Amino acid sequence: MTLMAIEQRPHRRGDRPDAWLVRGLDSMHQIMPYIMPNRTDNEAVMTETVDLTALNAWLKEKNVEGIEFKYTMFHAILAALTKTIYERPLLNRFISRNRYFDRKEISYSFIVKKKFEDHAAEAVSILRVNLDDERSMIEQMYQKVRSFVYDVRKKQKSDGTTDVMDVIMGMPRIITDLIMAALNFLEKRGRMPAAVQREDPYCSTVFISNLGSIRMSAQYHHLANWGTNSIFVIIGEKYKKRFLLEDGTEELREAVDLSVTVDERIADGVYFANSIHYLKHLLETPELLDKTIKED
Repeated sequence: MTLMAIEQRPHRRGDRPDAWLVRGLDSMHQIMPYIMPNRTDNEAVMTETVDLTALNAWLKEKNVEGIEFKYTMFHAILAALTKTIYERPLLNRFISRNRYFDRKEISYSFIVKKKFEDHAAEAVSILRVNLDDERSMIEQMYQKVRSFVYDVRKKQKSDGTTDVMDVIMGMPRIITDLIMAALNFLEKRGRMPAAVQREDPYCSTVFISNLGSIRMSAQYHHLANWGTNSIFVIIGEKYKKRFLLEDGTEELREAVDLSVTVDERIADGVYFANSIHYLKHLLETPELLDKTIKED
């Protein structure tokens, strides 16, 4: 069931270069985009608290003495999201022009600050998952993030997204208006130039904001009507919380809140609830992230 949602299918009429048209939907789901056409009018927000006890111990084992680029909670969350989306493929859907589509890949977008200063430049990372990678989920995410951060902070390389924006916004205003209107028209029809779409963070499966890295928390971030992104995840700041243990006692432990904004049309409440509970399970049983994506 999972494999059919993400892996290759024969191309059929109505499919897009980046996604397959979903066929055979019930009438309730089919009519929802007509009644509520805008993604930003269909936002639902979920918050889950994760006990970090096991995750912290697991990361400590990985961060052996002398390692320069540390394994972090962010890498673990990316890995857990990957497994969750792979096993829960409705999360990888989007709606365009009143039709549902299954993406052909799992991808993430996030912003990297080149320096932790007010006016420091930012870079946009678009990370694509290799489903056939023989490395563990955590290792694949760790290596991909490490490579990007090294390029933008150490080598001072620009990212593809910024390069595209610089070209478009460097045009005369009337040309920029025409280009953006044309891109909007093409995007809605699944015909945006591949070189542009691959650098568009709003065409990813999940947009992630790691507010905890700047010692902030927030319960909500909006979606956008532009593009195809249906899920936004906020990682909050770590804090101490009392947990009720199985023996009835309480214990003060480190925790983090994950806030997830979704387009509620792509699945129902039970599916979303089971998905976020599965994500929590993976993060609280982190040894599962030492497996490859397709391992049970």
